[in-house]
Amino acid sequence: MIRAVIFDMDGVLTDSEPLICAAATAMFKEHGVTVQPADFRPFVGTGENRYIGGVAARYGVTLDIQAAKRRTYEIYLELVPDRLEAFPNAQRVVRRCKAAGYRIALASSADLIKIEANLNKIGLPPALWDAIVAAEDVRERKPAPDIFLAAAAKLNVTPAQCVVIEDAVNGIAAAKAAGMRCIAVTQSFPAEQLGQADLVRAAIGDVTLADLS
Repeated sequence: MIRAVIFDMDGVLTDSEPLICAAATAMFKEHGVTVQPADFRPFVGTGENRYIGGVAARYGVTLDIQAAKRRTYEIYLELVPDRLEAFPNAQRVVRRCKAAGYRIALASSADLIKIEANLNKIGLPPALWDAIVAAEDVRERKPAPDIFLAAAAKLNVTPAQCVVIEDAVNGIAAAKAAGMRCIAVTQSFPAEQLGQADLVRAAIGDVTLADLS
């Protein structure tokens, strides 16, 4: 029986991908490197270390990844107040799950600084959640299952009692590796790329309580 719902953040609750892409692109430009948005696509959902590091490797650029990530977040946080929005009905779905008695967790490959900024901006503040797992909390990022397993542990439920809502190929792989049911939304990738999920919905607002089990 499903007892918990674990939400990914970027691409599920909020369309933050264009903002982090713009921030990382600006950071690379400060290093004299012109990169393209498509360069980041293979690394969506894997965390900012890999997101930045993968593109740096592609261009043969040597970066201090931690310093590059800090600068990327500085730029990103400047964009959040005016440009970040929740996907339609994302708040309703999260709050409906909680009201129905499900434990709810936010599990993201992003660092906590980004998670807190995003959640506060979209009206789903950290205090609402029963658990939050960030990149700093695990050793391996998606597609490894660590983030989702850590969320289940924090919620005191088994993996089989969890359903994950994801948008990215790497996230779906992580959920299935964790032994969890997975619902995918086509807000970042087309449905034909999300076939590993148990169920695919067009958008977060289309996910119903009946879908969870």
